Amino acid sequence: MEPLAYRMRPQTIDDIVGQDHLVGPNGPIRQMVKNKKIPSLILYGNPGIGKTTLANCIVNELNIAHFKFNASTDSKQQLKDIIEHSNYYEIIIIVDEIHRMKKDIQDYLLPFVEEGRVKIIGLTTVNPYHSVNPAIRSRTLIYKLYDINIDAIKKVLHKAHQNYYSEYIISNEVFNFLAQMANQDVRQALNMFEALIITSPTKEINLEDAKTIIQSPTISYDKDSDLYYDILSALQKSIRGSDVDASLHYLAILLSTEDLLPLIRRLWVIAYEDIGLANPQIGPRALAAGEIALKLGLPEARIPLGTLVVEMALSPKSNSAYLAIDKALKDVNEGKGGRIPLHLKNTYSFDPRQQAYKYPHDYPGAWVYQQYLPDDLKDAKYYKPKESSQFEKALMARYQAIEEAKKKQTF
Repeated sequence: MEPLAYRMRPQTIDDIVGQDHLVGPNGPIRQMVKNKKIPSLILYGNPGIGKTTLANCIVNELNIAHFKFNASTDSKQQLKDIIEHSNYYEIIIIVDEIHRMKKDIQDYLLPFVEEGRVKIIGLTTVNPYHSVNPAIRSRTLIYKLYDINIDAIKKVLHKAHQNYYSEYIISNEVFNFLAQMANQDVRQALNMFEALIITSPTKEINLEDAKTIIQSPTISYDKDSDLYYDILSALQKSIRGSDVDASLHYLAILLSTEDLLPLIRRLWVIAYEDIGLANPQIGPRALAAGEIALKLGLPEARIPLGTLVVEMALSPKSNSAYLAIDKALKDVNEGKGGRIPLHLKNTYSFDPRQQAYKYPHDYPGAWVYQQYLPDDLKDAKYYKPKESSQFEKALMARYQAIEEAKKKQTF
């Protein structure tokens, strides 16, 4: 017998739960299907929310010959064999993992899409505006599918119960529990529900039975997906906002994916982008904690990383250095500067215009007035100190003293 998730897969857009913005009464895809006209599409969203299901429902209702092509694993020759059918009738190709489509395959496919001989429905977990070739994007309509809410998942579970397992007595608490544990993934909710049925010794299932069998939540995780980067973003924003509990929550989610390196790299970035000069020792400590975590592996890696995240969240914050380098880069990218003052050049030249370089250590306070920036940037100010901590206050005092000395041309 087919798995329950397969048996419950919608066949028409009327069967789809959620995605009302696309298939509701006024949804664009519903109108396309109603009018029997469909352009090339890209559907994107997190794993398990129904991208493939929606694509299948579209082609089922249009009754157009359709073929499936996986951009990650299928070959150019397989695509050629599919497109050969377009010589005889209209076809739709459902392209899974379209963000992985190789350039030579794209180049072969594009003319057929442009001519209208072939329509594609591309599927991806990655934001296509960042990951799909612009040549493909410009020939498609792009729609995002949103996560399925708990009520919608419960509705699917109740329907599965009624259609296939009505002889079982299942408390409403069980459906609530499964919907929560599925983490917005309908397929996983159905898989867990089926597991309960298969393993239950009786026809009556209560919450304790469910908790015994389903012992950990399903986390829909794909390193290339928007969801993964949303969690990383939430971690960084929570640390930046000094919410230690939220920071630990998102750290725990990322640890459960069992992929440490992207997490550690993000923590290294946070150390310098969001804490920076307010606590300059956090950078070396983040490096040490990350390296220790990688050597330990899970589950022990949670300890140094948890310690680090608590310190980062509660540390004073400063982005002054981050903002300063970005201002400097902006000027460079706009073509400003470039001509180094003659007295700063690496070797002394015989250019009579070159002035002698003044060695700061030979002067009081290890400072002497001379021009360092190019002429067109000589008055530029990039670093704006903040009173974020004792360390940066000391830098601010030094900075202000130097700025005052520049006006007097003496320290």
